[in-house]
Amino acid sequence: MASESEHFSTSDICLLVVSGETTMLQSTPFLLFDGNCAEAMTFYQHCLGGDLTLTKVGDTPMKAQFPPEKHGRVINAHLTSGDVEISATDWMASPEFDPVQGNTSAIFVTAATYDELRIAFDKLKDGDNNERLQDLHEMPFGIYGQFYDKYGVQWIFRGGKVTS
Repeated sequence: MASESEHFSTSDICLLVVSGETTMLQSTPFLLFDGNCAEAMTFYQHCLGGDLTLTKVGDTPMKAQFPPEKHGRVINAHLTSGDVEISATDWMASPEFDPVQGNTSAIFVTAATYDELRIAFDKLKDGDNNERLQDLHEMPFGIYGQFYDKYGVQWIFRGGKVTS
């Protein structure tokens, strides 16, 4: 347990023991924008340098899941500049769940395997004390899941594709 004098950032790496092997989860800031993700992430790249990847809904196999007016929105943005990483997306849940200050950021946890994600996901989920649960499931880009924990913190999980 961390003492009050210790400080951990969201980019700290967590170690887990899975089947007797030490594995690593990584965490990065995850930002949610309301239609201006590409603009914001391009600005951050201009300020921080590095490589920026932007993927629009219309350029993915997921486009059929969204109305045509959302096809120009960014489904995944990732900026890497040295040790700085920022992930982001445009808000996709409106009008059922609108963006407001406080729900436009999350802790983004990534791992190579489903098993690594499952352990952390289940511990943080803490039973039924969460909101907007999307259990870990396969998507065209790999494993995905998310929820708000009992403290109101949003967690988003992503892992590699499941191999048969």
